Amino acid sequence: MRKIYRKLSEDQIARGVIFSSSLSNSTVYDGETVHEVREDTLNKDKVIERLKDDKFFNNGPWKYNIIRTK
Repeated sequence: MRKIYRKLSEDQIARGVIFSSSLSNSTVYDGETVHEVREDTLNKDKVIERLKDDKFFNNGPWKYNIIRTK
């Protein structure tokens, strides 16, 4: 699985999101489920590290982990 790093969307920034992760088969589109972390998320650093650690999904149907940050 490859990590693709992108900037947060304007909508995500407006909603206070600081990090998002989505598993996808395309480099163009985020997957169906987008996991978002906000500044007030409990244990946000641990949550971000877990979302970056995608090796559990290496044998799954997804090819990319699309990560969005500021």
